[in-house]
Amino acid sequence: MRNLLNFILRYSTWFVFAFYVLLSCILLSRRDDYHASVLLSSANEVTSAVYRGATGVSGYFYLRDINRNLQESNAALENEILNLRSQLAEYKALVSDSSYVRQEQRFDYTLASVINNSTRHPRNYITINRGTNDGVRPGMGVVDQNGIVGIVNVAGPHTARVISIINETQHFSVKLKDTPYVGSLSWKGGDPGIAYMEEVPRHAQFHIGDTVVTSGFSTTFPYGINVGTVMNRVRMTDDNFYILKIRLASDFKTLSTVRVITDFYKAELDSLSTFDVGPTK
Repeated sequence: MRNLLNFILRYSTWFVFAFYVLLSCILLSRRDDYHASVLLSSANEVTSAVYRGATGVSGYFYLRDINRNLQESNAALENEILNLRSQLAEYKALVSDSSYVRQEQRFDYTLASVINNSTRHPRNYITINRGTNDGVRPGMGVVDQNGIVGIVNVAGPHTARVISIINETQHFSVKLKDTPYVGSLSWKGGDPGIAYMEEVPRHAQFHIGDTVVTSGFSTTFPYGINVGTVMNRVRMTDDNFYILKIRLASDFKTLSTVRVITDFYKAELDSLSTFDVGPTK
């Protein structure tokens, strides 16, 4: 109480001044309609400014929820595209094979947030807030809204570690979009936005700006996911092949939300690829 009284006494001059200003405005508005309208307009402008500021602040805090909703919508759309591609391939098989039996949905997405990410080391990793309790398993591909991000290599109950594609130990099967030309994508260190597509045949036709996508030759990534665009060509020592410099589609410095791809055929396909047929007779 004593502190309140000291505060009032210390600033009593300002309180008296504010009181007289307020009283003057009230008396002025009562005597003159013009001044009353000016005062009302000024008050409305101040109130509107306050409301705009409050709306901007509240909107900022809702951005995380809005972004998550957009990511979920994008994931659902991309999942639908992947499965439509798979169904299209099945329908093509139906035309040529009367014994065809329709297969179920092959791919699904799990949305995850990035909780740790490195871009400055020769071997970079990403940590996400989804694990085995959410269906995440080692070997699953990870993408964001722009393109491929990496592969899950360790998964705990609630979190998982992803080997980033900007990791010098990793190679990914990719191809030039709408062409038969397949190569191996690798990162050479340095700029986290630049990678290289190796083993491109010398006779391959391409242009600067062409899109590079996943080849679909593994169960990690379905065919056709964006990887990046061609920047230029680098000649190899082997004259039969070229290296293409690729601008990666994903921005690894700003990763926040990613999607883990579930391939329901992965276990079956992996078991077939490791099956030992044995010697032929």
